Amino acid sequence: MNALGLIGIVVGLASLVFFIFKGYSLVIAAPVATMIVVLFNGLPFIDSMFGAEKSYMSGLASFILGNFPVFLFGAILAKYMDKSGAALSIAEKLMKLVGTSSPYRALVALFVISAVLTLGGINVFVVIFILIPMAKPIFKQYNISWGLVVPPIFGGGATFTMTMIPGSPSLHNVVPSNALGTPLTAAPLVGIVTTVAAVAFLLIYMKAALNRSLKRNEVFEADMEGMSASDIFTRERPSFAVSILPIATLLALILALSFVKQIIIYALLIAIVMSAVLFRRYLKQKDVINQGTGDSLTSVLATGSTIAFGSFAVGVPAFSSVFDGILSIPGNPYISLSVGVMVLAGITASSVGAEGIAVKSFAPTYLDMGLNPETVHRAIAISGGTSLLPHNGFLAVFNGLAGFTLKDSFVRGFISFHVPHYIGIVILVIMASTGLA
Repeated sequence: MNALGLIGIVVGLASLVFFIFKGYSLVIAAPVATMIVVLFNGLPFIDSMFGAEKSYMSGLASFILGNFPVFLFGAILAKYMDKSGAALSIAEKLMKLVGTSSPYRALVALFVISAVLTLGGINVFVVIFILIPMAKPIFKQYNISWGLVVPPIFGGGATFTMTMIPGSPSLHNVVPSNALGTPLTAAPLVGIVTTVAAVAFLLIYMKAALNRSLKRNEVFEADMEGMSASDIFTRERPSFAVSILPIATLLALILALSFVKQIIIYALLIAIVMSAVLFRRYLKQKDVINQGTGDSLTSVLATGSTIAFGSFAVGVPAFSSVFDGILSIPGNPYISLSVGVMVLAGITASSVGAEGIAVKSFAPTYLDMGLNPETVHRAIAISGGTSLLPHNGFLAVFNGLAGFTLKDSFVRGFISFHVPHYIGIVILVIMASTGLA
């Protein structure tokens, strides 16, 4: 065992979290943390940091290459929705549907919208680009704490719809499917039971969080660019029917043409063009495009930086002893499998990244034990969902868009994101132990 190398991984991860808590950008913190791993493991510095293969920079470049269009077009579309007032029109319609007497009903409505969008195949980053400007006027109108936006968006968009519900088009469900040759509906009974349990917990938690906030007399304090509660819905803006068209078209194209490779990019482009035409009288096109582009650069670099660090850290030779230790955990093999994937998720801060490593490094061993491939698929997907730690790119993007610090969002985010997955893992292990999976 290379003890010094393992210490380097721990110190690197700890330094990354420390820098984030101190407010440093992930674009700076992640490469510094990687340098620590490199030094402790005695690896060649230049090749490890800037080499063409298996380096920090190659990992960052690979992520940007594969994801930048989604971040760019998603951010621009979100700016069109926000600056035109279209998000306000949708929010106003939503409030009329759920009523203005119950803030909890508004949270549930946001939870449902978030779930429907992600279940429809829309990337979770695109969902938060869209929903945050839509949610803000609703919270302003109800005068409830802006921090309460975390549970419905995280819970609805980044838990059961990604990892549990059978047939989900999410990458978190696709990665194990492609690697193991299992259907997207793998282990349907496990998927249904864990989904029901996750939804029940999230609804209860949202209610508890709201009640606690109200008892503390917390009110809306986010920046609305000088708009008061009385005039927030009186600004000139497109009607609801016009406002919803780009989003409805985006969702319809993704659902109808899911067989088209990278359909989300084409759908986002079409939605942007529609927004540019439909909302042209309500905004300045150049400002919207420039602001959206700036937001996307910050988001994609922050997310890619953490994934590049995690991928590099789990790839160093010293980490092989961690794999050996995980495989030796006694008891139900689904426990050790879940623990292994959770360790990967914690280091990489990426659910998809953790799953990608797990299906190559862990899955073959467990399949050789005779485990059901579909249950292995579901175990990897659910366990991979435990990636929301301070260096998580999704959390960084969300905080940037919502105007939060890590202190504002982490506790509620961790509970909304992790606890449903922990519950899912326990249910899966119990069902596997009793022959139901």
